Amino acid sequence: MDAAKRQQLEQNTRYAPGEIEARVFAEWMEGGYFHPEPTGSPEENFTVAIPPPNVTGALHMGHALNGSMQDALVRMNRMRGRNTLWILGTDHAGIATQAVVEKGLRAEGKSRQELGREAFVERVWEWKEEYGSRIVEQYKRLGASCDYERERFTLDEGYVRAVHKVFKQLYDKGYIYRDNYMVNWDPGTRSAISDLEVENREVTDSLWSVDYPVEGTDRVLTVATVRPETMLADTAVAVNPDDERYVDLVGKFCTLPLVGRRLPIIADAYVDPEFGTGALKITPGHDINDFEIGRRHGLEEIIVIGPDGRMNEEAGEFEGMTVAEAQRAVGARLRDEGFLRDEQPYTHAVPFSHRSGERIEPLISLQWFCRMDELAAPAIGVVEDDEVRIQPEQWKRVYLNWMEEIRPWCVSRQLWWGHQIPVWYCGDCDADPLVAEVAPDPAECPECGGVLRQEEDVLDTWFSSALWPFATLGWPDDTPDLRAFYPTSFLTTAREILFLWVARMVMMGLEFPGRIPFRDVYVHSVIQARDGRRMSKSLGTGIDPLEEIDQRGADALRFGLLAMSSTQDVRYSDAKVEQGSDLANKLWNASRLILLNAAEVEPGPRPARIEDRWLLSRLEKTIASVTEKLEACDFAHAVQECYGFVYGDLCDWYLEIVKPRLYDGEEDVSATLLYALERVLALLHPTMPFVTEELWSFHPARDGHLVVHAFPTADESLFDDDAEAEIAEGIALTRSLRAWRDLVGVPARAVLPAVIDGMAPSEFVGRLSRFAFDGVGADPVASVGPVRVLASDELDVGAVEERLGKRREELTAEINRAERKLGNQGFVAKAPPIVVEEERGKLERYRAELAELG
Repeated sequence: MDAAKRQQLEQNTRYAPGEIEARVFAEWMEGGYFHPEPTGSPEENFTVAIPPPNVTGALHMGHALNGSMQDALVRMNRMRGRNTLWILGTDHAGIATQAVVEKGLRAEGKSRQELGREAFVERVWEWKEEYGSRIVEQYKRLGASCDYERERFTLDEGYVRAVHKVFKQLYDKGYIYRDNYMVNWDPGTRSAISDLEVENREVTDSLWSVDYPVEGTDRVLTVATVRPETMLADTAVAVNPDDERYVDLVGKFCTLPLVGRRLPIIADAYVDPEFGTGALKITPGHDINDFEIGRRHGLEEIIVIGPDGRMNEEAGEFEGMTVAEAQRAVGARLRDEGFLRDEQPYTHAVPFSHRSGERIEPLISLQWFCRMDELAAPAIGVVEDDEVRIQPEQWKRVYLNWMEEIRPWCVSRQLWWGHQIPVWYCGDCDADPLVAEVAPDPAECPECGGVLRQEEDVLDTWFSSALWPFATLGWPDDTPDLRAFYPTSFLTTAREILFLWVARMVMMGLEFPGRIPFRDVYVHSVIQARDGRRMSKSLGTGIDPLEEIDQRGADALRFGLLAMSSTQDVRYSDAKVEQGSDLANKLWNASRLILLNAAEVEPGPRPARIEDRWLLSRLEKTIASVTEKLEACDFAHAVQECYGFVYGDLCDWYLEIVKPRLYDGEEDVSATLLYALERVLALLHPTMPFVTEELWSFHPARDGHLVVHAFPTADESLFDDDAEAEIAEGIALTRSLRAWRDLVGVPARAVLPAVIDGMAPSEFVGRLSRFAFDGVGADPVASVGPVRVLASDELDVGAVEERLGKRREELTAEINRAERKLGNQGFVAKAPPIVVEEERGKLERYRAELAELG
């Protein structure tokens, strides 16, 4: 270390992430460490494709957690010498981006309709150029080692070419088709959305029981509905074919109240005879189950609610009303005319748009669909055979269950921003639509020469996102990037897009490049708000990761999020992030102690004494264990083990034990400490990259940036169980002696005389516990395990015995309480196993402490 670096380290007594992180990241970028050349094979290389954040987005805790996990594996594999690529980019996010820009237009007193499509799309591109890179810059604040030079966008020119090619090939195979079908219509965006973009909320409505007169009789069929406004579109009443109450009515007709329409009474096994009266009104135009029944029975499909969420001309006198207004008006008319038998509060799940927040209207609409059966079959097979491995295991079963029940995918959206569907129609003749990868030039009908117009709808955003792992690498061209980095190695994702995105990537990867898109999928937990609710700006429960980085540093946040992660959803823990901050500072202080005091020696393991053998054994076993856990995506235990080693083994014990040797300039301990520090910094770098890189810059062995330094491999020849056992015994005794001193109130600086029976204590025990094991002649006043504490001026024997007696009484009471609790078979049988084990552990600790006090 030169004089300037030494002075810098001497002056910086605490780790200051705000002064260091931007500079360190700039060094990484300048070094080009994140931009690999396309060499080697996908099997040799390590590639991760980032789940592309919406171009409208700002970094949230989900991004930060996912990014921390990905970066840990990316950095570890880069340090192992693998050619490593982390693909970066953003998603055009059709609905979300269009909504943001339209909001801005409304503030100007304008609308997209006034601008027209071409001008509006140009306006969105302008917005994207101004704001679209915000989240990418925020990933840099996190320390994400993505390839920023290869950044992609799902609407860039090459990506559009890939999307059009996929659409045409699926169309040519007959998988993509156009049809009138029931869709989830979002009145807020005036577009169809997928089942997976619908969220169910519990709502209390009225359950209306309405009498439908049976034609030619004095009987009525009473049906129950929460949506009386849709009865205006009823085209049948259905009963179960095995329901004896209505068997004589099947094939007859009833009359639709208020409208007078003749409705056939049909039999269908879908009807549950135990629900309500067992009679079900059938509205094929406004309910997916009724739609299916209607198609089976050839029923007319009447639609009374328009795309704007208001009643249309088919609703007669109710035309122009909102759905809620029509519901009240229809209910009033039914009541006035004597058709309403009953009205009761009814709480049930109602679908709402995840996009706009509006209540979903099931509507029949002319849309583009993709048949999924043929695509799903091979995508099921690769997961069943673990060619694509999904962890935790429970999500593999969830994936397979959904894939086995897969339905046609509505791929069209009624938007202007997105991939405009590559289909052209002739307005002058009945020629079949023209589907092409590029716009026809000239735009003339090949049949009649008429002018062609392009389909106005755009593709579902998830259609283009499904191509992400290979389109980002240059597909459909056979590029060097594609050959080197596809299939990718690993994907970590949230469970809510397992179907929206992951399953579709598997299907598209197998169908087009012809290979799985990734080998491993890790479905991470959800970090909830501090109070257990979901994080949400609208709920006021959001926690801004950038604010956390500003306060505590990126490494602290990364550590905290990884420490929180598990297979279960967990609440955000400020304590875990603070623990990460503490670890960064502890590592900084320990490194300063070593680097500023070590002799000028070649770093290496020099186990001159037993404590050196112990430290080296603990270090190498920690490396083995942490590496295994990182590879298994057990991030929480990996970072906690790192914390335990640095805080406990290295700082609390080894450095305290060897300080006299270090200050004396001993070469053996200096070499061992420099060796250990190098390996600790490399081990921690994937999870805490900034502080480790900065500390590495002061290390005498530095031969380049830590980001490309070798990741440590455990040296099993340094494992030493005997040394670990002996030092562990000394540590345990030191802890007991310290605890005894605290209990009886010995002054901190006092050194007490003592003798020890039956063992030769490690040299450090007396020094660290402030006991002198050379006392002779005096009578013992207390015992701590094998140690007999001798009388001295520093001890008030009466006070010592009083305090010890009080503690013995407390322990005896606790032991009796725990024994009674564990002796209660009701408690043992009914309490959670972890609670029972905790109680047994307490009992063992109380007994051990009482035995030690004598």
